[in-house]
Amino acid sequence: MKNLSSAYFAIITLLLILSSSPASALLPASDGSGNKLPTLAPMLEKINPAVVNIATYTSKEHSNPLLNDPAFRHFFNIPSQPAQRQRSAGSGVIIDAAKGTVITNHHVIKGADEIQVSLTDGRTFEAELVGSDPEADVAVLKIEADKLVEIKRANSEALRVGDFVVAIGNPFGLGQTVTTGIVSALGRTGLGIEGYEDFIQTDASINPGNSGGALVNLRGELVGINTAIIAPSGGNVGIGFAIPINMAGASVEQILNHGEVKRGQIGVGIQDISNDLQKAFDLKNGQQGVLVTSVSEDSEAEKAGLLPGDVIISVNGKETTSTSQLRNQIGLRRIGDVVKIGLIREGKEKTFDVKVGDPLGGKNGALHKLLKGAALKDNQEGYGAVITHLARDSRAAQEGLRVGDVIIGANRMRVNNVKELSKALRNNKNQVLLHVQRGRGTFYVVIQS
Repeated sequence: MKNLSSAYFAIITLLLILSSSPASALLPASDGSGNKLPTLAPMLEKINPAVVNIATYTSKEHSNPLLNDPAFRHFFNIPSQPAQRQRSAGSGVIIDAAKGTVITNHHVIKGADEIQVSLTDGRTFEAELVGSDPEADVAVLKIEADKLVEIKRANSEALRVGDFVVAIGNPFGLGQTVTTGIVSALGRTGLGIEGYEDFIQTDASINPGNSGGALVNLRGELVGINTAIIAPSGGNVGIGFAIPINMAGASVEQILNHGEVKRGQIGVGIQDISNDLQKAFDLKNGQQGVLVTSVSEDSEAEKAGLLPGDVIISVNGKETTSTSQLRNQIGLRRIGDVVKIGLIREGKEKTFDVKVGDPLGGKNGALHKLLKGAALKDNQEGYGAVITHLARDSRAAQEGLRVGDVIIGANRMRVNNVKELSKALRNNKNQVLLHVQRGRGTFYVVIQS
C-alpha cells in the first residue's frame, strides 16, 4: 500500500506541475464533461514531424572473396548470385528544415550502403551522409525535401536532475513512439560506450531503434540525442542515456564546416586524484581536480607554463573533477581555441590561457609516414607509447589499431617511450612491425606502404 501511495502522490504532483506550467505547449485539454486536463499533445503535435525514422541497408557479400570475382565464377561455371541486403532501423532529428539537416547516432548508419529517412507524413527520402564522429557517436545526414519541421535546441548545460523529459523515436521499428520520464543523473562517464562520454541519464523508456531519436524538455526543445541503454535482461529497465545536445552540437558544427571532426589536445598526462594523493599534495578535504603527471615537450601546455604536479580544477570557469571530464572539456574544443585552465600549484590557485593544439602536429606527426594520422604520448602507467588519437582513414586504423593501444615494441626493439619508438621506426621506411598491448593481451601488427 505504501508503494501505491507513493505512485499516486507522484502522479498528482506531475499533474499539478503540468497544469500550472506557463508553457504554451502544455495547454490543458478538456474531457467529455468540460473539465480541463494537462496534456503533452499540443507540444508533441508541433515537434513530432521533426523526428524521423532511419532505415539503413547493407549489402551482404559472399564470405569467400573469390566468389566475388566474376572471372572466377565464369571459369568454374558458378552462377552469379545477387548480394543479400540487410536492413536495420533507427531514428533521427531534423535540426535545420531549410537545409534538410538531420542528426543521428554514428552507430545507426555505420557501414550502411544506403540510408533512407522516412517522415511522419509518409514521405521517404534517400539521405546523404555529410560526415560522422564515431568517438562521440554523432552523424549528420542531409535530405532534399520541402515542408520540413525542425526542433529548436535548448542549452543542455541548464538541465537539472529531476527535470521532466520526453523521448521520441522508433523502437523496434514499430514507428514513432513517445515515452516520458525525468533526468535521473547528469555527466555519466566511464561506461565504455563511446570515446567521449558525458551522458544524460533518464528513466524515459529507450529501446532498440530509439538510437538517434530526440530527448526533449516540456517546451519541446531538444536537450539530447538518445543513444544507449543498460539492459541486463534484454529489455528496458529504466536506465537510458542520451548525448547532451551541446556536446553533439560541437561535433555537428565541425562536420558541417569541415566534413569531419578534428579534436585537439593541450599535451599533458593526467590522472584522477585519490585520497592519498589529496593528502600528499596538501589539498583541502574534499577538494577535487585532475593531477598533471607530465607535460609534453613543445606542447601548448608547456608553452603556457603548466607543470607536472599542477592540479587542474576548472576549464573556462567550469569545475573539473575527473580525467574523463577534462578529456571532454578539451577534446570537444576546436583546434586553435584558447581555454582558461584553473589550477592549484603549491597551495595557490592560478589561471593559465592554454591554446588547444593539433594532436597530429609537432613531433608526433612525423614519427613515420606509415603512422600518419596517429598521435602518441609516453605511457604513464608503464613503458611504451600510448595512441591518443587516430584518424579513421589512417593506415594504422585500417590495420586494426585503436585509441588506447600501447605500442611496446617496434621492428623487434622494445620501446619505453615515444622517443625510443621514433628511433626504432627509422630502421625501415616501407614497413613497420609493431608489438601492441591492448588490455591484458598483446599482439603484432605489420603496416606496409
